[in-house]
Amino acid sequence: MSDLKYWLGFNLIKGIGPAKVQALLDYYGSLANAWQANEFELVKIGFDKRALNTFLKTRQEVDLDAALAQVQQANVSLMTWEMESYPSYLREIPNPPPLLYYQGDILEQDQWAVAVVGTRRLTAYGRQVTRDLVAGMVQNNITVVSGLARGIDAIAHKTAVELGGRTLAVLGSGLDCIYPAENRTLAQEIMQGQGAIISEYGLGAQPEAKNFPPRNRIISGLSLGVIIIEAGERSGALITTNFALEQNREVFAVPGNINSPASRGPNKLIQEGAKLVTNIEDVLEELNLHMVAERTAVQLVLPETAEEIALYGQLSGQPLHIDELSRATGLPSALVSSTLTLMELKGMVQQVGGMNYVLLRETGPIYNLTESEDHS
Repeated sequence: MSDLKYWLGFNLIKGIGPAKVQALLDYYGSLANAWQANEFELVKIGFDKRALNTFLKTRQEVDLDAALAQVQQANVSLMTWEMESYPSYLREIPNPPPLLYYQGDILEQDQWAVAVVGTRRLTAYGRQVTRDLVAGMVQNNITVVSGLARGIDAIAHKTAVELGGRTLAVLGSGLDCIYPAENRTLAQEIMQGQGAIISEYGLGAQPEAKNFPPRNRIISGLSLGVIIIEAGERSGALITTNFALEQNREVFAVPGNINSPASRGPNKLIQEGAKLVTNIEDVLEELNLHMVAERTAVQLVLPETAEEIALYGQLSGQPLHIDELSRATGLPSALVSSTLTLMELKGMVQQVGGMNYVLLRETGPIYNLTESEDHS
């Protein structure tokens, strides 16, 4: 896209959000033309003094070619809402982000996604429920969306990665400012495996508190529904469920101990009409997602043993030698070899020569949305 640098330029200007970007496109036809705008025209389409001054200052000081090169050198991809690859459900929400930064891959099959959110201070119950629900999502080829925060978010992403499922992590900072820092390794595993880390904030953007509510609208916007596992009455996870309701997404809540502060949020949501969830079948049935698994040509084979899980988490589409796998997992080479042989027989991995292995994740055609509506 020849004017990608102009999308980047407007994204770097504070005070120019989705509404102003749309106004610029409506008036000028492209952001390349809008970048050359004069002050009179910008005031005419609704720029206040602060936004106008910020734009003029940025246009004078920022080298757009250098800014785009910096993004590319960081191995970050850009996606605008004018691109066909832009997530279709996200496009439908009020004020969708005009520009997304991402590392990893965002696929068409990610339209079949459910968000999993909750408290940073989870209980053992919340941890187990998160693992169980995410395992069910992976088994049914549903993409797991969350926010890479401590607690429920991290467990959801980590479980999806360990089981070879797809997961999208939406950040409230630049992709080079992973927060919390303890989840940097998890972020690497996501973008190098089956999924992506995503942000509407440019490189260098710090995880400021004001960034997270807007981030939450993207989490729900990427999803068909939102599951809240555990959350206090004032948890930020409840912001995501509020956005979900505004976006006409389904809200699911896991019931918990009435005496547990961590369950007050979900229990209150259930009182207010959220769908009660006790297992993944409740979600699949409500969202008519059984068809996704039925239309998948090759069912995902999940690892069954601790050794298989360890190896599965290391493998990707890039070949890895058996010695590297042994070092990464801490498993003896002989055990790695025998486990890989069994995994190859199951169709989970493939040897590509020289004792190098890749992960096999074959999926069939994506379930057609119009057919889903016919069967609802």
